[in-house]
Amino acid sequence: MFRLFAIEFQKLRYNRSARVISLVYFILITFIALIASIEFNFGNVNFRVADQGIFNFPFIWHFNTWVAAILKIFLAIVIVSMMSNEYSYRTLKQNLIDGISKKEFILSKFITVVGFAAISTVFVFIVSMILGLSFSDYTEMSIIFSDLDYLLAYFIKLVGFFSFCLFLGILVKRSAFAIGFLVIWWIVESIVYGLMKWQFFKGTDIAENVSQFFPLEAMSNLIKEPFTRLGAVQSAANQLGESFTKNYDVSYIAVAITLVWTFLFIYWSFLILKKRDL
Repeated sequence: MFRLFAIEFQKLRYNRSARVISLVYFILITFIALIASIEFNFGNVNFRVADQGIFNFPFIWHFNTWVAAILKIFLAIVIVSMMSNEYSYRTLKQNLIDGISKKEFILSKFITVVGFAAISTVFVFIVSMILGLSFSDYTEMSIIFSDLDYLLAYFIKLVGFFSFCLFLGILVKRSAFAIGFLVIWWIVESIVYGLMKWQFFKGTDIAENVSQFFPLEAMSNLIKEPFTRLGAVQSAANQLGESFTKNYDVSYIAVAITLVWTFLFIYWSFLILKKRDL
């Protein structure tokens, strides 16, 4: 396994575009810290974002993983371009000639996917700890390390999403087409959900119950949006006679569904590569 990792590391090491995009991704995550310095002035009222509790433990784990997950498209570009380069530069064929089996090749790519997800998760953990210890009103150890399941959900979300991107990269061979196909898939999922919700199954929960099994929807359900969880938003909603009953906990049903899709994407990638004439 270390040999496979070393091979993939060497490929990424000399891929300038992959290095640049990855660097941009991690820089953008650190920009979350800039939110803390944003201050709005409305007449005599001063409003600072950090003072609204977004960096309080344990809420910060929810907020930062949700924001960081939005930026995952940058590493997705690296994943699909990594696969398309295998065809463009014929390194895939050379690896097979050198004695690597197709199964080992897919395994090496999956190791890379897990590696990217793990590094990103550790990075988000470090950034969140620094911001939380700097701005949180609660610094008790029991509070700091509660809700860490959001980090687990973030890791699984990245592994599932990158596995999907890897599958698309193998399927269509071109990075631009793979990203385009990803966007089309997301649109199709949205259209199918909309038709079920507003056309075929009005007034029922069937649309939600069915769509939770869609791959991108399952990944999205791992970490729900955090803003309506804020105390200020909840108070404003109560004053308007509204209330939020959303469950913000990590959905372990979504975890299971995402893991199944991850397995299928990797397995299908292997089947395509196994049957394809290189």
